[in-house]
Amino acid sequence: HRRFDYRPKTDPYCQARYTFCPTGSAVPVMKEEDVIEVYRLQAPVWEFKYGDLLGHLKIMHDAVGFKSSLTGKNYTMEWYELFQLGNCTFPHLRPGMDAPFWCNQGAACFFEGIDDAHWKENGTLVLVTTISGTMFNEMAKWVKYDNETGIYYETWTVQASPDKQSVVWFDSYECSKFILRTYQKLADLGAVFKKIQTNYTSIILFSGEPMYLGNETSIFGPLGNKTLAAAIRDFYYPFKPHRTVGEFFVDLLKIIDRVILNGQFYLFYNLEYWFLPMKFPYLKVIYEEVPLPTGSKTSFGV
Repeated sequence: HRRFDYRPKTDPYCQARYTFCPTGSAVPVMKEEDVIEVYRLQAPVWEFKYGDLLGHLKIMHDAVGFKSSLTGKNYTMEWYELFQLGNCTFPHLRPGMDAPFWCNQGAACFFEGIDDAHWKENGTLVLVTTISGTMFNEMAKWVKYDNETGIYYETWTVQASPDKQSVVWFDSYECSKFILRTYQKLADLGAVFKKIQTNYTSIILFSGEPMYLGNETSIFGPLGNKTLAAAIRDFYYPFKPHRTVGEFFVDLLKIIDRVILNGQFYLFYNLEYWFLPMKFPYLKVIYEEVPLPTGSKTSFGV
C-alpha cells in the first residue's frame, strides 16, 4: 500500500451519512513517568445501528484504548472511512465526468473516553499491554506520520487461493491494519504484549494474476482507452446505492453474472486500475488469528 506526501482536501461532493470522528480531540502529551494500560477493542461493524448482526458474520471493527494511571482518563483511538464503507469500496459515476469518482479516504480518530458498553456487549475489551508515558508520546508522533501518509481506505485483500501460503496480490488497508501497525510500533518501542489470541476480519477476493490497466488519465483522459473506460464504468454501475428492492435485485444479478459467471472484477488500488480474473471461491470473509507482536528492542516491560 503506497504512502503519499500529503493528504489532499476532500471534495464537497463526498458526504458522510454519519459524521467522521464527531468528538475527536488532540492526542495528549503524557508525563514520562505515567503508566498507561493499553486495551484491545473490537465490536461488530455498525454495532450502534444493527447490534450483533454483523458479529454473526464475523465482520468486526477494531480500535485501541488507553488508560492513564496518573490522571485516570481513558482514550479511544481507531482508523476508519471518512465517508462510510460503501464509498471506499465503490465509486460514484457522476454525470458529465468520464472517470469514476472516489470518496475513499480513511483517517485516524482519537477521543477521550472508552464506551465500555459498546465494546463489551457484543465484542472485546481486554488489556493487552502496559506502556510508559514516553512510549505513548513516541507512538503519538508515529500516528501523526502514519495518518498523513497512509490516506486511502482499501476494503479488499486479493489472493490467488484460500491456501494460507497463497500469493497475496493486494493487501487491504482498513481499521484492523491500523491497529496491527500500532501494536507493532508499541512493540518496537519496548512494549511486552500478553499471550492472548487476537483475531481480525479480512474480506478476500480470489483472483488469478492481476493485469495492470493504467491510471485515471491514461484510461479516461483525452488520449485514453474509450473501450476500457466504458467497460470499467459499466462494471461499477450495478454497485450504486439503490432506491428500491427491485432495483437492488436486478443489479445483484448483473454483479453475479459479471464477477462469478464471467470471472471479472476491476480493482482501484493506489490510484490505479487493475483487472482481476476472478476464480472460485470468488469472495470470502475470514476471521483469522494474527498474534500480538514481539518487539525488535530488548524490553523489560513497565
